[in-house]
Amino acid sequence: IILIFLIIFIPYFIVTIFIEDKEIKFNYIKNDYIRVKRVKQNIIENIPLEEYVVGVLAGEMPVSFKEEALKAQSVAARTYALKHINKSKEYDVVDTIDDQVFFDNEELMNRWKDKYITNINKLKEAVYATKGEYLTYNNEIITAFFFSTSNGKTENCEEVFKEKLPYLRSVDSSWDMNVSPVYNDTKQFTLKDFYEKLNINYNEKLEINIKEHTKTGSVKTIEINGKNFKGTDVRFKLGLRSTYFSISVVNNDVVIKTKGNGHGVGMSQYGALAMANLGYTYDQILKYYYTDVEIKKI
Repeated sequence: IILIFLIIFIPYFIVTIFIEDKEIKFNYIKNDYIRVKRVKQNIIENIPLEEYVVGVLAGEMPVSFKEEALKAQSVAARTYALKHINKSKEYDVVDTIDDQVFFDNEELMNRWKDKYITNINKLKEAVYATKGEYLTYNNEIITAFFFSTSNGKTENCEEVFKEKLPYLRSVDSSWDMNVSPVYNDTKQFTLKDFYEKLNINYNEKLEINIKEHTKTGSVKTIEINGKNFKGTDVRFKLGLRSTYFSISVVNNDVVIKTKGNGHGVGMSQYGALAMANLGYTYDQILKYYYTDVEIKKI
């Protein structure tokens, strides 16, 4: 019995211990490149498009997300990249939130350590499954905005970015509240800090007048002690998660409560996760958040 055990299990242990998982490698026969400005290094890199999408997927969506959500993000990221390729410029995109956050392999190895192979392969599988796919409306590449978490609905594009686009319309995304850890948030400021951040003269009396809301209830314009602001300006100056906020004074401190995380236009990433959890496929997710679009392939 001992001899049989050794014959059967020793080879198994040898294979398990000494043969490591390998990273998936893309076989590029023909590939488009995108010019990425690496902001910290102050250099411009020519990166194969699909490798770029992997790096964006790593930078923009948690690797723990379901495969269909990752695939939806892959198509959105590729679409955004294709829309921004401009031969008249020195580069096409930057690697920060000004375009899409991008991490290269070295950065991901440092971040993930011993989980690098497992994580990178998961992302590469999602990208490979959607290789070359992008979104169009009336045969033109769309502006594929996406963000973290809605306040329950996505925003109409023109209420945030001015331009009215027919495929970026408000849709229900109430399932975000069930999956996003940042659906609700609270920030607290002293009156002094609050006024300084908004460049308002100090006054012990705080008067708030929300003058205009978006369709979803987010703050579009607001008056604070007689000074007018856009909701987006207040959000950035105070470091709020979204423009869906309420302001109150508690014990001489300013307390601001928010719902959602991000600008609210296009695909909600946690909404995509919720839909994936419910069994929706990546193309169904994309066609839900981007109205009347088509998926095409390079």
